[in-house]
Amino acid sequence: MTATPADISVLAAGQIPERDPDLLVPLSAPAEGIPFVIDSPKALERAAAALAAGTGPVAVDAERASGFRYGQRAFLVQLRREGAGTILIDPEAFEDLAPINDALRGVEWILHAAHQDLPCLHEVGMAPDALFDTELAARLAGLPRVGLGPVVETMLGLKLAKEHSAADWSTRPLPEPWLNYAALDVEVLIELREEMGALLHGQGKDEIAAQEFEAERVAPDPSPRQDPWRRTHGLHQLRKPAQLAAVRELWEEREHVAKTRDRAPGRLLPDSAIIAAAKAMPRTVPQLISTSGFVGRLAAKEAPRWLAALQRARTTTELPPLHVKSNTPPPPRSWPDRHPEAAARFQTARARLAREAEKLGMPSENLLTPATLKALCWQPPAVIDLDSIRARLAELGARPWQIDRTAAVLTVAFLDPDPLD
Repeated sequence: MTATPADISVLAAGQIPERDPDLLVPLSAPAEGIPFVIDSPKALERAAAALAAGTGPVAVDAERASGFRYGQRAFLVQLRREGAGTILIDPEAFEDLAPINDALRGVEWILHAAHQDLPCLHEVGMAPDALFDTELAARLAGLPRVGLGPVVETMLGLKLAKEHSAADWSTRPLPEPWLNYAALDVEVLIELREEMGALLHGQGKDEIAAQEFEAERVAPDPSPRQDPWRRTHGLHQLRKPAQLAAVRELWEEREHVAKTRDRAPGRLLPDSAIIAAAKAMPRTVPQLISTSGFVGRLAAKEAPRWLAALQRARTTTELPPLHVKSNTPPPPRSWPDRHPEAAARFQTARARLAREAEKLGMPSENLLTPATLKALCWQPPAVIDLDSIRARLAELGARPWQIDRTAAVLTVAFLDPDPLD
């Protein structure tokens, strides 16, 4: 759908288009039909050649099966470039997609919510040299809803179906309606990038967006967490180290099985069952399968495995501590009692940054991340002045535009904070 003169005028003025929901145009099928899924070396070579011969940026998307399979790997990669059309690739059929990555050297990649897809693309040997993130652009531009469907509605006047977003993309062969959905996701991204770019330009945010996209592009993939079992939902209900040991053993056993069988851990054993077992500490199969969450034939079949994990927890001499030290500040709700000066800084700075973000027409968390603000308020420079605040913000990873927009506001807030409510 080509932008109308009215749309162009609105975008040039930095204004978000207003759409009548009744006038949205349904986008039900790719303009060129559904392409075949590439799963052979020869077809991959042809796809790489077509992409290399194309022009302009490339739209990229990936589909995962995180609720069904172990990990976050991609089970379908979609690309679209002018002159190459839409390309669907089964990454499971290849050791990596290096030929595709090589074909796109120096090309701008367009993704929506790139932080979600880049890690799984990195796993298959794909990484952009330049990036435009349409979701991040929507946040910076102040759109009220930033999912792909709502952004496409607002910016392009199209209605994009999203009914297969939570499907099991490890299914083979992939059903045609799913492939239709996957192809449509990249069908709109190139035009959407043009419209979002025009809107950001109209708002004077070109440099802001460029810095944010580059920071997202070069950000490292998430590193493994220390004691990842501590993220078990419901862990706060437990008060004894022995119970935590039970959670640890059950979680690690579940992780081993999930990885071996390539299944999502929660489908083997829900977190609620781990917490319930840590409380009850069953010793027999009947006791285990009567524990909340251990239901069905799989629970009975795997009962010896879980009982063995609980037995290891009973006999371990290395009980985990109830709490672990963290390099991050405690929750701000505890600051008034623990560190009232920090609480006053945080309350004042947060309110003033919110006003600054409102002036810019973007969420506060994009002006300065909550983690950065909390770290700075909890442990400010020894001497507070504009230069020291700017330096500390840079240490915490704030981008130059963020430092320019927030350093003076923060300096004044820290030197003369408002009284605590």
